[in-house]
Amino acid sequence: MLDLNKLKTVENRCEELMVLLMKPEIISDYQKYQRYSREHAELSPLVEKIGVYKKLIKDMEEAEELLHSGDKELKELAQAELDELREKQPAIEQELMVMLIPKDPRDEKSVIIEIRAGTGGDEAGLFAADLFSMYSKYAEAKRWRVEVIDSSPTGLGGLKEIVASVEGKGAYSRLKYESGVHRVQRVPQTETQGRIHTSAATVAILPEAEDVDVKVEEKDLRVDTFCASGPGGQGVNTTYSAVRIVHEPTGIVVQCQDERSQIKNKAKAMKVLRSKVYELEIETQEKERAEERKTQVGTGDRSERIRTYNFPQNRITDHRVGLSLHKLEQVIEGHLDEIIEALQTHFETEKLKQLK
Repeated sequence: MLDLNKLKTVENRCEELMVLLMKPEIISDYQKYQRYSREHAELSPLVEKIGVYKKLIKDMEEAEELLHSGDKELKELAQAELDELREKQPAIEQELMVMLIPKDPRDEKSVIIEIRAGTGGDEAGLFAADLFSMYSKYAEAKRWRVEVIDSSPTGLGGLKEIVASVEGKGAYSRLKYESGVHRVQRVPQTETQGRIHTSAATVAILPEAEDVDVKVEEKDLRVDTFCASGPGGQGVNTTYSAVRIVHEPTGIVVQCQDERSQIKNKAKAMKVLRSKVYELEIETQEKERAEERKTQVGTGDRSERIRTYNFPQNRITDHRVGLSLHKLEQVIEGHLDEIIEALQTHFETEKLKQLK
């Protein structure tokens, strides 16, 4: 049986939110009202399921009481009802356990994706470009919109780094476990002896922040403009269209030079900046919740090797869940769902263990 006191806490919080949402001072505060409204919307289905579970427990208790009556026929009916209720109990408890897993409020958000070439020289840059192509194809299949914010190409068609937004509902829920070090094993295009080289690239997935999530004050920003570098034509390279923004309280620096317009570049850079400040705030909160943090070890550490792409054997291995698939060619073409769903199942199971 589930802890009814824990369930009562959820019901009390839902009632508290209903009261808060009716207060004039909350209604007039857009950020608080939006935050409480979202929390209430998330808790309401859970409270409804708790009601179903509590009724089940009450009906079981009443049936057990009837078993002690002197009426033989009544006892038989009570036993039949009790058997039926006991059969339903595990399924309802499992549903409740899944619903009790703390929801990540960022799951429905769009994301900022950052890919950087790591060890491996030119081959690492080519692998970074392959990863960006893979995620772009996955996004296209999901009908998400990909927009490059900043990039540094290499001479061989690779990428030193690239920053892009992926806009689509639920993008973060699908991509959040992609953060980390991705390793590739293959024969580079520049290799004349046919030797297999190992290279790496890092991927960072940041939830795209809105004004309601984080407030970035204009007074805390230092904005610099400069001439864009790289391909783009005479207009890009001779005007001060590129923008670099420094968030002085945190030291976070972002830049964008993808557009000819300084205004558009600043808007794109601000999108990345808000997401980085938001991510920093979330990380600070998680560090303060030590027990919860333990359940997340391995899910987003960007210094951790999370996956190996072995081209000679057409094999991709995710080291966190021990999953190996001999379909690397399909994965590189954007068929990521099998890996993503295995990761989601694994980390949900880990969270369930913490609740029991």
